[in-house]
Amino acid sequence: MKLITIPYLTFLLTLFLFASCEEKKEEKEENPLQNKIAEVKENYAPDGRVALFEVTAEKTGETYILKGESNNPEAVTSLKEKLESQNIKFTDSIQVLPDTKALEDKIRGVVKISVANLRDEPKHSAQLVTQATLGMPLKVYKKQGGWYYVQTPEGYLAWVDYGGIENMTKEEFSAWKSQEKLIFTEPTGNSYSEANSNSQTVSDLVAGNVLELLREQNNFYWVAYPNGKKAFVEKAYAQPYQEWVASLEQNKEDLVATANKLMGLPYLWGGTSSKGVDCSGYTKTIYFLNGMVIPRDASQQIRTGDIVDSDKNFENLEKGDLLFFGKPATDSTSERVIHVGMWIGDNKFIHSMGEVHISNFDTEAEDFDEYNYNRYLRSKRILNKEDKGLIYLKNTDLFTTSEVEEVKM
Repeated sequence: MKLITIPYLTFLLTLFLFASCEEKKEEKEENPLQNKIAEVKENYAPDGRVALFEVTAEKTGETYILKGESNNPEAVTSLKEKLESQNIKFTDSIQVLPDTKALEDKIRGVVKISVANLRDEPKHSAQLVTQATLGMPLKVYKKQGGWYYVQTPEGYLAWVDYGGIENMTKEEFSAWKSQEKLIFTEPTGNSYSEANSNSQTVSDLVAGNVLELLREQNNFYWVAYPNGKKAFVEKAYAQPYQEWVASLEQNKEDLVATANKLMGLPYLWGGTSSKGVDCSGYTKTIYFLNGMVIPRDASQQIRTGDIVDSDKNFENLEKGDLLFFGKPATDSTSERVIHVGMWIGDNKFIHSMGEVHISNFDTEAEDFDEYNYNRYLRSKRILNKEDKGLIYLKNTDLFTTSEVEEVKM
């Protein structure tokens, strides 16, 4: 057996350390563009829930290859301009979505079932992050197997499977929008094959479902789904969409009435419908049924509207105000917003936690909610406020072509 001498071991160790340093040096030199990419991402896509900018740079010889994808052409242009201004050579291989070729130009979509589940990955075992209800228009960015990467009107990005969406070209989508619509207004119900509630059920329906209105027949509306399926809906449970929008007063009493109508709904992480709601999905649903589309998550909702309290002075609150809960910022950590509820007056708020129920902030009451009182952050007023994060259906019509400006989504 040949022995390895100590000087030889020292030589090998020196080579190893030298090689390691060289590898680290090369690795550092291969990614000098990451700061520039991070800067563009911070400017154009700071919230990955509503904007996509996943880009990397790989060095090949004297040039860099930009890889990845984004749904924001302006962000990609900004990055390229930064590199060009510094005479950095690069090849642009970034996929700017939508992928029109793979989608065969069907870059729009409409939800075709009562509630479509949207997930964070293209598989049924992935986390449910939000829902979209029947008739909701979606942007479609790319396809993977039987799944589509879509964006909701409030900007949320997620995956939906083929069973939940009717894919359309721009022309087909425009034709769908031009048709008269109907909105289902009860928490739950059904559509039928005939103008008779004892006939075959065509599908279930939930509050906020929007269908094409064909005509009236006795006590029913004859409707069409986005995929062309026909059915009948009882008049008592629905209303012509434009008539419904015109009737909305968007006042605090209506918000409370809607909230109470959904009392007892089970908590569902990612839920935004009458089939189950998480905390922010519940407040989002309340406001949607009163003609407003608000951001999806509590940490996004808190960025809208006006602050009305941050000191537990609940006398300042009005019905409909949103209360936010979580962990305040410290010297070493940022604020975490993890829960939201809606004020209904009399020291009480309604929220989805376990189920939709009412909590009391009267410190002398037997049912005082000490847990949420202790993690309260502040309250915001969003009703009838002007904010880029709020969409008013009266002003920007999602579902029909009208004289008002169409929502940019």
